[in-house]
Amino acid sequence: MTVLHLTDDTEAADLAAFLSRLLHYDRGAAVRLQAAGTALAVFGRPPSFEVLAVRAVRLAKPYENGLDVTLDVTVSAGELLESVDETAATAVVPAAVTGPPWAGVLPPRGGWQPEPGLPRADDLRATVVAAVTEFRTRSGELAPEERTRAGLDLIGREIWSRTVGQTRLPVRALHAAQSLGFLRSRAAAGEGELALFSSGSWLRLRTPYGSIAVRQAGLGTLGVSVR
Repeated sequence: MTVLHLTDDTEAADLAAFLSRLLHYDRGAAVRLQAAGTALAVFGRPPSFEVLAVRAVRLAKPYENGLDVTLDVTVSAGELLESVDETAATAVVPAAVTGPPWAGVLPPRGGWQPEPGLPRADDLRATVVAAVTEFRTRSGELAPEERTRAGLDLIGREIWSRTVGQTRLPVRALHAAQSLGFLRSRAAAGEGELALFSSGSWLRLRTPYGSIAVRQAGLGTLGVSVR
């Protein structure tokens, strides 16, 4: 049994909240865990947003059961959530599962360069609110025979594929960050901790609570790590 010792109960609660949000969008969600030493990265892909969500978790000490160097495994998000003990600040790594296709293609570990033009945090949150409002308004204006999955998807793709400010970041990345608890209010986090980076065909929105990575269409496989 592989036991993860998190730094404290707050870290355990944040991990549990992240897993719960992933499961809200996909009851059968899987997550890929990568760890070395006292740093753990949890990767997930909420299907509604077509992005990768990354939650960094701090470990109090390296994991147990003889794993002295690294941990890299894809597991059930639901089983991992069930194993989280917030009081003890521990989690048990479930048995490995056959990973979904996205789990084999993760953003690169290095080579990230800062991208200019990211608006302030308040403006990012306002962008999400405006996009959600527009989607609901336009969906409500459809005639009954047009209110199909295809019709709703067409509106959604047009809205969520728009870019943010002067950047290449699609609005759907902001929506995912907001929905997964990464884009919190100014009272919870300083605006200076939000940043946008690029590496090859990938963009990454970094927040104090996690990152959203999105691969740019039409740019081939430049910068992609298959691990």
